[in-house]
Amino acid sequence: MAARWSSENVVVEFRDAQATAMSVDCLGQRAVLSGRRFLYIVNLDAPNEGHRKISRQSKWDIGAVQWNPHDSYAYYFAASSNQRVDLYKWKEGNGEVCTSLQGHTRVISDLDWAVFEPDLLVTSSVDTYIYIWDIKDTRKPTVSLSAVAGASQVKWNKKNANCLATSHDGDVRIWDKRKPSTAVEYLAAHLSKIHGLDWHPDNEYTLATSSQDNSVRFWDYRQPRKYLNILPCQVPVWKARYTPFSNGLVTVMVPQLRRENSLLLWNVFDLNTPVHTFVGHDDVVLEFQWRKQKEGSKDYQLVTWSRDQTLRMWRIDSQLQRLCANDILDGVEDLIDGISHLPEPDKTLHPQEAEPQHNSGHGDEEALKEDFLNDSLVGKKTDQLGLPQTLQQEFSLINVQIRNVNVEMDAVSRSCTVSVHCGNHRVRMLVMFPVQYPNNAAPSFQFINPTSITASMKAKLLKILKDTSLQKVKRNQSCLEPCLRQLVSWLESVVNQEDSTSSNPYALSNSVTPPLPTFARVSNAYGSYQDSNIPFPRTSGARFCGAGYLVYFTRPMTMHRAVSPMEPTPRSLSALSAYHSGLITPMKIRTETPGNLRLYSGSPTRSEKEQVSISSFYYKERMEMLVLLGMSWMYSRVTESLLKGRFGCCLHYS
Repeated sequence: MAARWSSENVVVEFRDAQATAMSVDCLGQRAVLSGRRFLYIVNLDAPNEGHRKISRQSKWDIGAVQWNPHDSYAYYFAASSNQRVDLYKWKEGNGEVCTSLQGHTRVISDLDWAVFEPDLLVTSSVDTYIYIWDIKDTRKPTVSLSAVAGASQVKWNKKNANCLATSHDGDVRIWDKRKPSTAVEYLAAHLSKIHGLDWHPDNEYTLATSSQDNSVRFWDYRQPRKYLNILPCQVPVWKARYTPFSNGLVTVMVPQLRRENSLLLWNVFDLNTPVHTFVGHDDVVLEFQWRKQKEGSKDYQLVTWSRDQTLRMWRIDSQLQRLCANDILDGVEDLIDGISHLPEPDKTLHPQEAEPQHNSGHGDEEALKEDFLNDSLVGKKTDQLGLPQTLQQEFSLINVQIRNVNVEMDAVSRSCTVSVHCGNHRVRMLVMFPVQYPNNAAPSFQFINPTSITASMKAKLLKILKDTSLQKVKRNQSCLEPCLRQLVSWLESVVNQEDSTSSNPYALSNSVTPPLPTFARVSNAYGSYQDSNIPFPRTSGARFCGAGYLVYFTRPMTMHRAVSPMEPTPRSLSALSAYHSGLITPMKIRTETPGNLRLYSGSPTRSEKEQVSISSFYYKERMEMLVLLGMSWMYSRVTESLLKGRFGCCLHYS
């Protein structure tokens, strides 16, 4: 995109902080940045006017820090370091450690203050224990939960004072602190490690989990076998937290990937594309939290801390909040509040207006309010409240992270020009938006020069764009960005099909510019990173198993034909995407008779699928297996070694 929109209000640099964790207090007045040598206390009302420091003597970084969420204990915060949690007290510009919690035997992974009881703090650790502490008596934990496996996250339920959740690798356990002997529910949530947990602010049974497997999943723990919804991403997700307004969710990727602009705002009822990207940080975001609203303000503030050593406060105004609403009527209350401040209509009639239009002045006022409400719901301009047009909002908030896409927007003429260049194809299109858009009124799409695709391709593309736009506007949702993504995705598929029909169907064309990784839906699990330095997995090998059988694996026959003789093994992990795109069909193994083993490739029939199982890879005749591998010369020596129990080596070949 040619232009990007940034919404931050305040940017403060702390170049010497080297902080790894951040927390905002419940009053919205202070933030603490935790470094190895100092804790920095920042006044959020005047962040540029200096900050205070609390010195600490430790060789360990702070893993987690959190202020107490209760107003009466707002001056307390807890910070974990290795196996210990220090409780700090900040009053009158001075801070000190008032006590320490020591009980864990391994590194503390997370901590969380209780939502309903200000004296309770829960900690999780790699030592497999979850401890609930009462800060009035810190000699030992009041409740001990044993999980057998180490816990990486722990979070109190926001609606149930006795309920909490912990994550253990890819699983989640739900606990009742009154029944500490065992978890009340188990969720096999992800196949990879869970990095973040967050309970729904209004629903006692709903929580969100973010994982290394590039997804965020939403759960009702009363139905543990199936997630409610999934947000697929192209990068591992570090944190996913609900917003304090509407139905929003904020996500950030794992810090190790070192990529900026990773902070995204989503509508949980429409997870196709993010509604906003927070652009500004030069490095990955390490922590983000919401600041308490000031009295009388309808705007929220998101406070973020990044590895670029800057603290930023982002203003989330009512227009951005409405993008997270489930229905457009969620914003009617704000509109009605604004109507009450409308000026009284002018009751003085001009000579040319001698005929009265309404029965009374009161009727004029009611009609004016009704017209205002209708105009606002369909996106018309309303000078009384100074609200921008809905199309103007969409233009200002749109964010497409795709190369070779340029959008020229003109809100006055209600149009935009889209230019896309992919491979040898160029598409230039004029998009016109009707006055009622997006209130069940779709835009029109018209090709303009220079457009190089054929007439049949134009017809297919127009159908895709019309279907996408209609699907959105039927729900009164904007459709420009989804249409752009469909346009680019379709062009890329055309280029890939053309490449597959060339002389070398598995070679990438030099004229194709790969798209930037985005947070759209993932079409394959591999090939999303710059992974040229990641070695390709072993493509063949053999090993004797404990049962005395020799097990081997090799590459599919189709891959043997696809690769060049000079490079028998692909160079990088991204080559695995060929499996998911259907270009390469994995080899199957079929056993027909004990003396006749045969390999074949392609799509098996129904009867063949039923015979393919894990047991197909274990052969009951060692002699047949060795002959199949071309290693019959080893048979006598292998048999002798097995009988003597001395053969323990592993065979590898490529």
